[in-house]
Amino acid sequence: MRIISGKFKGRKFNPPADDWPTRPTTDFAKEGLFNILNNNIDFEETKMLDLFGGTGNHSYEFVSRGCTQVTYVDKFPGCLNFVRKMAAQLKVEDEIRIFQMDVFRFIETTREKYDYIFAGPPYGMPALDSLPDKIFQFKLLNPDGWFVLEHNPNHHFEKHPNFMEMRTYGKTHFSFFENLRENTEE
Repeated sequence: MRIISGKFKGRKFNPPADDWPTRPTTDFAKEGLFNILNNNIDFEETKMLDLFGGTGNHSYEFVSRGCTQVTYVDKFPGCLNFVRKMAAQLKVEDEIRIFQMDVFRFIETTREKYDYIFAGPPYGMPALDSLPDKIFQFKLLNPDGWFVLEHNPNHHFEKHPNFMEMRTYGKTHFSFFENLRENTEE
């Protein structure tokens, strides 16, 4: 795996993922996603949440582009140890807050709000379809914030009230959701 842009562009990292319950986003899909994000996000001003963070791939891309407020959440100890090690190697420990926690528990207990949330859950996870509802129910997004959910072709979110669009890269799908200002008023 490699970081595709920013101050760490071209930096490769090789997690010992043979026995991990992860499915890293392919470089092809990640490049497509970040082409969209580059045109819509000011990374230096963004507060970002990486759910089911796995190898930390998404978090490193944000930090590499100047984001200094990244929150990474995963419950697998091997992933957390790897991300801590990578953060130390990149000297970005102050930019990435790392939580070892069940993602749904984090969503229900955090009081933070974010400008951008990415979730790359296991495709077969039974509760995958409930993630958009949970994000909006617990009001984790700032006004005009984006939530991007990575999933396979078996999931469809077009009827969700906050759905914006879906992009497909091979068998990887990214559904985009937006927290419209009118949806944040009490």
